[in-house]
Amino acid sequence: MDQQTKIELEAAAFRRLRDHLQERTDVQNIDMMNLSGFCRNCLSRWYQEAANERGIEMDKAEARAEFYGMDYAEWRDKYQTEATEAQKEAFKHSHG
Repeated sequence: MDQQTKIELEAAAFRRLRDHLQERTDVQNIDMMNLSGFCRNCLSRWYQEAANERGIEMDKAEARAEFYGMDYAEWRDKYQTEATEAQKEAFKHSHG
């Protein structure tokens, strides 16, 4: 496989992940962090860092909108739930 095709396939898989997470608003970031060690905010930060490394100015809000499909505050108000004690405890153990 040539390098350009590999890049295109990786980009397509990445877009599919982004779109999947936008559709799965029931999946909370804390659950993602507890199970995988990353969440939508991590993905948006990595995206922002990659843009900035290439000289593309992008702020946190712009990068988050890419992964939430809307302004982060709007997504949080619509879909984010209060973390349960069990989720908080699991977070402490997986990241403490």
